[in-house]
Amino acid sequence: MTRPRAVLAMNPPGLARSLFDEDALARLRRAADIDTDLVLTEIDSAHSRAVLDGADVLVAGWNAPVVPASLPCASRLRAVVYAGGVAATCLDDPGTFAARGVVAANARAANSGPVAEYALAMILLAGKRVLPAAQEYRRTRALPDNLAVPAWTGNYRQTVGIVGASTVGRAVLRLLRPFDLDVLLYDPTLTAEETAGLGARWVELDDLMRSSQVVSLHQPLTPLTRGQIDAGRLALMRDGATLVNTARGAVVDQDALTAELRTGRIDAVLDVTDPEPPAPDSDLWTLGNVVLTPHMAGSMGGELHRIGDAVTSEIERFAAGLPFAHPEDLSFSARARVR
Repeated sequence: MTRPRAVLAMNPPGLARSLFDEDALARLRRAADIDTDLVLTEIDSAHSRAVLDGADVLVAGWNAPVVPASLPCASRLRAVVYAGGVAATCLDDPGTFAARGVVAANARAANSGPVAEYALAMILLAGKRVLPAAQEYRRTRALPDNLAVPAWTGNYRQTVGIVGASTVGRAVLRLLRPFDLDVLLYDPTLTAEETAGLGARWVELDDLMRSSQVVSLHQPLTPLTRGQIDAGRLALMRDGATLVNTARGAVVDQDALTAELRTGRIDAVLDVTDPEPPAPDSDLWTLGNVVLTPHMAGSMGGELHRIGDAVTSEIERFAAGLPFAHPEDLSFSARARVR
């Protein structure tokens, strides 16, 4: 079988070297006709369009240029493999590409592991009240009376709520299984039986917010989930409860969250905000009950190689005439525009 012609597209171009180690680059070159030193960061120039012209596979990454379906040079594309969550983000009209028979794959599963690990760590630290205790210890410089802490402190028979059975949400549910926790799940696409199979109990979102000591968010950002965690739902949270957000900042009403956090009634661990980063004068920078991290839950450093290996494996499958291991339905992405 003739090797497919492939082209890299992401920005900055150095990202390709962060994603693909030498072994992965060699595998790419064996599977496809690809110049691994050439990375497109735009497709407005005649040179870039000439490179794209005739390509069978677009190997895209973060901040890749968006390919218009109307470009003649894109007419031969047969596949898009995306080193991120949604391949459709680098296509201006995913439905048109799907109608042409273009198939797609993404590396969402490869990136879910680090996010789930971050969420698990923060859930367990929040249950133990480690971060507030560390701040208080630094302030008083005295050992506390551990027998006087509330009974809901710790990770034994406490309630954790997971919002969204996304790829990351399901990974978090798997990681929570060994612990003695009562795990609740809200996802409108699942039944109670399907939820039980994931090791959790299905509840309505308001009940989850009301009952959980730690709430961890894993829903995609869609028109339906934008601002889903609003002032009313934040008010339902128990005193001393913690909100962990590794999804998207905009699934939470940011003004309502900041107002609730100012009261000191709840805590938050925020790896994502809206906007990102928060405004320089935002109280999120200074509130003692907020842990703010710089969108670091996803793959970084050596973890990026897991994504590169996953992308390389998909290219090898395509070159061998096999279906993708992690396909993406471009027709669905065109309708949902999930981010």
